Amino acid sequence: MAPHPQAPYAPQAERDAMRRAIALAARGLGSTSPNPVVGCVVLDQAGRTVGEGWHQRAGGPHAEVHALAEAGEDARGGTAVVTLEPCDHTGRTGPCAQALIDAGISRVVYAVSDPSPNAAGGALTLAAAGIDVEGGLLADEAAAGNAAWLTSVLHGRPYVTWKYAATLDGRTAAADGSSRWITSAEARADVHRLRAESDAVLVGAGTARADDPHLAVRDVPGAVQPLRVVLDTEASVVRAGARVLDDAAPTVIAVAQDADTAALEAAAGASPAEVLRLPRAVDGAGLDLDALLTALQTRDVRAVLLEGGATLAGSFVAAGLVDRVVGYLAPVLLGAGPPALGEAGISTIAQALRLTVSETVRLGPDLRITAVGATAPQTVRTAAAASTTASTRTANPTGTATTTGPATARAEQSEQPEES
Repeated sequence: MAPHPQAPYAPQAERDAMRRAIALAARGLGSTSPNPVVGCVVLDQAGRTVGEGWHQRAGGPHAEVHALAEAGEDARGGTAVVTLEPCDHTGRTGPCAQALIDAGISRVVYAVSDPSPNAAGGALTLAAAGIDVEGGLLADEAAAGNAAWLTSVLHGRPYVTWKYAATLDGRTAAADGSSRWITSAEARADVHRLRAESDAVLVGAGTARADDPHLAVRDVPGAVQPLRVVLDTEASVVRAGARVLDDAAPTVIAVAQDADTAALEAAAGASPAEVLRLPRAVDGAGLDLDALLTALQTRDVRAVLLEGGATLAGSFVAAGLVDRVVGYLAPVLLGAGPPALGEAGISTIAQALRLTVSETVRLGPDLRITAVGATAPQTVRTAAAASTTASTRTANPTGTATTTGPATARAEQSEQPEES
């Protein structure tokens, strides 16, 4: 991703530390919701790394606390480099701003300002304590890594990633319906990493009927199992013995408000699966997707992985609710069979949803392509732009402490899812 146009100047040690902090933050994906992922690196007075940390789980110590504990006395007079503005409120943990003050930190550099309504961001508190504070360093990169949480804060819904696996000619299965295995073992293993980074994995009735998917994470050490969500509008697909009804991970079966759920409830039996009633979509086909995402948001879901087939994916695309697409493409041709994407409300080339490719990775013989839509870059830009006001927000009205920020610093130089 290109640097933010108003990215502040920073010593190379701080820039390197921020990139390291962004990488550390990513370790918390899938385990911190409803909180953000955050990374922190502490430098001593000579600019050497003396402490590192990341937010590992919701309710646990924040990144700054971990990094300060590792740094010990070496933090005094040093610099804390953090991917998100340190907090200044007491929840399940204490305020990080005060922890930084108590540790004797003399400078704090953060990437993204906290955009939460009525957020108790700690930049002002830090500046008032005489600490040099700067915001906006590598803001775009840090915001992209926190896209799920930022989408939740700025748009009031979870971040949605649509994942599919297909042949080069866009088929997710052969004409006879067979699909195992289109992609390689390496690609299928990567899907489990993607699941582990998500809070919920979502499929529709068609996939549930055809594949009886399990949807749990396998072979990812330390993974927090995501919520398994099945959209079964008429409560007619999930039956006794369905793999999503086991105890490997929590499960929600979403049905229409007026659906007869007697058979479903009997099938669930002693299973801990929850039946969630939702309004139908306006056109009567399926469920209201906005209501679904709102319900998931209230359950602390911030990142949704959409693994359903072409019909469900088309509905999400048509509703403008896909933020990111991850496609696993195999060097295979089928010529016939179901396409990756169904009806999405697009009838002319002028209506095509143009995406921006953010990453391409080889996985064995296959290629993983990641692309983001219009909403995701807007979220990143909004969060990054908020950080360009850091100098204004952290200005100490008494004049006894000074801060710098981007406004004053010189510009930098510089399917049917086949894996179930």
